[in-house]
Amino acid sequence: MRPIAGRLPREARLTDKIQFDRVHREGLRVSDGLFAVIARPNDLGHARLGMAVGIKAAGCAVNRNRVKRVVRERFRLTQQELPPVDVVVNARHGAGKATRAQLAASIAVLFDRMSQRCARS
Repeated sequence: MRPIAGRLPREARLTDKIQFDRVHREGLRVSDGLFAVIARPNDLGHARLGMAVGIKAAGCAVNRNRVKRVVRERFRLTQQELPPVDVVVNARHGAGKATRAQLAASIAVLFDRMSQRCARS
């Protein structure tokens, strides 16, 4: 299935509050100044992504959408290397002012750290 530009296929996304709550309650956490990443193993055989990018963290809609685009793209690029986990990415206060390169580098490092922690668990 070929994804629509800018969107992940439905099976690659967390779609409801119950899924987000389960990841927040049972997941492993890694974070830096821009993002907090929480991951919980799943039985699906592939990684899924959920995001929370609030107005306090990123500001106006333009900045929130830019942050979400960068996170989605980085997830797409690394999805095959990630273990089968449900991942929730929460933006922190500096995310709205960070450059695209800073956002991409930050999320790449966090996905790598999260993968290592999940492999050890």
